[in-house]
Amino acid sequence: MSDVSAVDLLPPGRVIAVASGKGGVGKTWLSITLAQVLARRGLQVLLVDADLGLANVDVQLGLQPERDLHALLTGRLTLRQAVMRHDDGGFDVLAGRSGSGALAALDAATVEKLNLLLRDSAAFWDVVLLDLGAGLAPPTRRLAAGADLLLVVATDEPTSLTDAYAVLKLHSADRPGGDARIIVNQAADYAQGKRTAAALQRACTTFLRREIPLGGVIRRDERVRDAIRRQVPLLMRHPNSNAAADVEAVALSLQITTAFATIANSGRLAV
Repeated sequence: MSDVSAVDLLPPGRVIAVASGKGGVGKTWLSITLAQVLARRGLQVLLVDADLGLANVDVQLGLQPERDLHALLTGRLTLRQAVMRHDDGGFDVLAGRSGSGALAALDAATVEKLNLLLRDSAAFWDVVLLDLGAGLAPPTRRLAAGADLLLVVATDEPTSLTDAYAVLKLHSADRPGGDARIIVNQAADYAQGKRTAAALQRACTTFLRREIPLGGVIRRDERVRDAIRRQVPLLMRHPNSNAAADVEAVALSLQITTAFATIANSGRLAV
């Protein structure tokens, strides 16, 4: 892993979308854990449940939100008013609304409004993490295209790889030259995870003429299931687990440091 230098640091308000081609690959869990890792590094982090229609960040965190993304998009609340604090995790959450057909069918203008709101949030948050819905729905594609970085989560299952390739293919069309990385989750070990990523990378190189870097390998860890079941972030319940260490490595690969937070916070407004 290369050393971090000042020129490599992400700009304030960097929007990072976490996506997957199919459900059940650990996308939401990764979004939550990555938010906590970055928060522990001194960054102001906003986690947005952008799974439009099947939101469950609040469920995994054991939250009962009284305000959510729907209130923001309908103009009843501002972004700062719609956000709630997860004190134990050290980050802010903009909850979604599970089962809302209205959010699942957002039009292009509303999605663009949300993209602009998130991009303009640099005065309050260093990093905005979007937990996107699985699949290829048009609103999900537009949110992915509006992000600065797309992390595509996959496992070694053939259907997961096929669907992850589809996400990367459409992202290449929607955001030519956009920054995307592959995250392999639930790997038996690092070697197996790298082989899984290599298969997906070969397909992208061959058919998309695009090289997609590996953003990290996360090993299969039963303590993840335990943390989800108990609705507690992994770093709180099992801070020394293999999966926690692997998400730490993913965060390091993004080259965001506490030094960046100090720079970013120098002109930051109080939330």
